[in-house]
Amino acid sequence: MRAGTSALAAGRRHSVGCRRDGTVLAAGNDAAGECRVGRWEDVVAVAAGNVHTAANTGRSHTVGLRSDGTVLAAGWNGDGQCDVAAWRDVTAVAAGWRFTLGLLANGTVLAAGRTSEGQCDVRSWREMVDLSCGDWHSVGVRADGSALAAGINRRGQCAVDGCRDLTAVAAGYLHTVALRGGGRVLAAGDRTTGACDVGEWEDVAALAAGSYHTVAVTTSGRVLAAGDNCHGQCEVGDWRDIVAAAAAGSTHTLGLRADGTVVSTGNNASCQCDVAS
Repeated sequence: MRAGTSALAAGRRHSVGCRRDGTVLAAGNDAAGECRVGRWEDVVAVAAGNVHTAANTGRSHTVGLRSDGTVLAAGWNGDGQCDVAAWRDVTAVAAGWRFTLGLLANGTVLAAGRTSEGQCDVRSWREMVDLSCGDWHSVGVRADGSALAAGINRRGQCAVDGCRDLTAVAAGYLHTVALRGGGRVLAAGDRTTGACDVGEWEDVAALAAGSYHTVAVTTSGRVLAAGDNCHGQCEVGDWRDIVAAAAAGSTHTLGLRADGTVVSTGNNASCQCDVAS
C-alpha cells in the first residue's frame, strides 16, 4: 500500500482505519494481533503488511504513524518488522510482507524486518517524498519525480528507473503503479492479471495496489479498478464522493468517503470488509 497520510490500510485478511481524532479501528483476522490497535492515539496514518495470498502468508502486522513522528506497530514480528519503537522524525510509513519502511523528514528511509530479497536495501535512498511496499520489493519517489526500487524484480516490478514526473507509487505483489503529475498512471511488472492495465486512466489523485489488482481515486471522487476480480474486489464503479484515500488488500478494497464513512468490496471471509461502523 501507499505510504504517507493514508487513513486506510488493507492487508490480506484485515482492514485498518485512522479516525479524525487520532484513534484507530480495525476489522478482520487478529490471529497475530494485527488488529490490536484499540489503544493507539494521536495517529495520522496507518499501513498494513502482507498483501499476497498464499499458504505461508496468513499472519500480518499493522503500523501507525503518530503526529509527533514516532511509529507504533502491532501484530506478527517474526522478522522484526514491528521493531520501530525507536524511530523518530518519521513523516510516512509503508508495510509489506515481513518488513516496514519509514520516511524521515530529511528524505532518507528507515527499514525493519526481512532483508532476504533486498527489499530493505533502502538506506542509501535520498530526497524521497513517497514510499510503498510490495511483498518482496520496495518503491519510492524522489523529490525530482524520479523513482527508485529495491528487492525482487523477476517480473519487472522494479523496472522504474526511467519513470519521470511522478508524485506517488503503489506496490502490489508482482507489480508497481505510479502516478504522474498530470493524473495519468504508469505500470511495471506482471501483466498477466490485468493489474497493469491502467494506461487509459485519467485525472487520478491517488493509487493503491493489492495482490493482483490496482485501484485509483479520481479528482471527481470516482474510483477505478483493474486486475483480478475473483472476489469482487474491483467492483467499485458505483462508488461516489471518495476522497483521495483508498486501500487495496490481497482480495478486498476500501474507500473513504467525504463524510468519513468507509465503503468496502471483495473478500470478507475474515470480516475484513465489516467497516460500516
